Amino acid sequence: MSTDQAHAHHLENPDKSGPPPKIDVVATVPGAPPAPEGAEAMTLLVTLPPNSPGAPPHRHSGPAYGYVIKGAVNFELEGEPARVLRPGDAFWEPGGDVIHYQDGNHLADEESAFVVTMFCAPGQPMLIPVSAEELEARRDRRAPQS
Repeated sequence: MSTDQAHAHHLENPDKSGPPPKIDVVATVPGAPPAPEGAEAMTLLVTLPPNSPGAPPHRHSGPAYGYVIKGAVNFELEGEPARVLRPGDAFWEPGGDVIHYQDGNHLADEESAFVVTMFCAPGQPMLIPVSAEELEARRDRRAPQS
């Protein structure tokens, strides 16, 4: 059974007129890490102005799941090659020790935007910047840049 079939939804509602909602699976993450104990779930709409570099290299205290709704977003996690995400593309981050290097606007002339749900550990900030010294010490963990 495909992932789409396993997660297919069709909602009958005989008390209402009109067709039922259509539900499409945007993405799934098998074996995703659990949220930290007592985590706060937070959903953000991030709008990147034209040519915005996004956040500096950082990490999150828990996993994050999202998708691009407009434009094109540069996305790079430690150990993975950088890629450009476009509307409808989904992404996830395991959080914890993994560095998120890029989340900037790929476009110089229009906004880009994504929605992300993050599971933050209690008492921890949503985004924890990584120092230049740590980036240098972990340089070997970053995928080669083209």
